[in-house]
Amino acid sequence: METAEQIKEMVREKYGAIAENVKPKSSGCCSGEVYFVGDSYAQVEGYVADADLGLGCGIPTEIAQLREGQTVLDLGSGAGNDVFVARRIVGESGRVIGVDMTAAMIERARANAEKLGYANVEFRLGEIENLPVEAHTADVVISNCVLNLVPDKAKAFAEIARVLKPGGHFSISDIVLEGELPAKVKHLAEAYAGCVAGALQKPEYLEIAERNFVGVRVAKEKEIHLPDEILRQMLDEATLNELQTSGSRLLSITVYGEKATGN
Repeated sequence: METAEQIKEMVREKYGAIAENVKPKSSGCCSGEVYFVGDSYAQVEGYVADADLGLGCGIPTEIAQLREGQTVLDLGSGAGNDVFVARRIVGESGRVIGVDMTAAMIERARANAEKLGYANVEFRLGEIENLPVEAHTADVVISNCVLNLVPDKAKAFAEIARVLKPGGHFSISDIVLEGELPAKVKHLAEAYAGCVAGALQKPEYLEIAERNFVGVRVAKEKEIHLPDEILRQMLDEATLNELQTSGSRLLSITVYGEKATGN
């Protein structure tokens, strides 16, 4: 089994390669591989195509209740896609900070921001489990299909609580499991959507969030279906039947939660 540091190094290598080589928009969630499970940003105000590497599994800004003048923190900000969408909403009086652990992503995001002339966005190199952000900085924390890649999710949510202002909230899109996928199917899903490798069971994910937040709820949910033609190419009939009768599901969820006002 890989250690936390080995997992982080693999993530840095993969995302560094993605940052330096433009991938098709149909790339896989959290992987830059083959299969896309995210939502289209094409009609979202503030969308910048050059900043969209096709790595998300939702649109967290839809649920984030952003308002003009707020400070927003985007975890795993990549090339800046959600940062620029958030900036459109919080306006010139607001501020958006993106944090990413991959230096090449930070470089690409900063170049995008410079081209756009945005003075109220910034990108910081750092890890979600040890955020380079002072306590009580953000009104809202957003993230898009990144926490799956974090080995210590409990520490990640504790850090989110630390950097949020009292009464602040988060909106996080991520991948979870419901029921146990057959081993062959889980391996196939990981190959097509890399973030599945770190997916927790949905109740466990929500329980971790509830340790630090109140009002935790799944605001949006959709099932991720691997194409039938792919499944039939990769699975024997017995495994396919096991999947179809297991009741297990691979889900994209957007979770909302609030930091208590007294914390």
